Amino acid sequence: MKEVIGTGRRKTSVSQVRLYPGNGKITVNNRPFEDYFPVEFHRIQIIKPLEVTNTLGKFDVAVKVSGGGISGQAGATQLGIARALVNFEDSFKQTLKDFGLLTRDPRMVERKKYGQKKARKRFQFSKR
Repeated sequence: MKEVIGTGRRKTSVSQVRLYPGNGKITVNNRPFEDYFPVEFHRIQIIKPLEVTNTLGKFDVAVKVSGGGISGQAGATQLGIARALVNFEDSFKQTLKDFGLLTRDPRMVERKKYGQKKARKRFQFSKR
């Protein structure tokens, strides 16, 4: 078996995930997984697809991620891993779907409107 690829997106982050047969080593942008994502919540979020499918420790994961912040990158990586697992074996699809790991989060930042401070915040109103 060779590598399988999955792409994940979240907010403005894009993640390209490659799964190789191995012993569970995860690298993100050629750095150790623990260094790139120092927050425990993000690390748990990322390895959830592997835990749900009982494949934790069976694959080496190589991730290239860009854009957005840490939280968006973690979400993009999670979706990328889930999609790569489905490409590896179709029987994982229903399990991942039941845990909501194959759903692309559509929430994006609302654009700034003219005549306003931000998307919804307005300048202070003065009657006189």
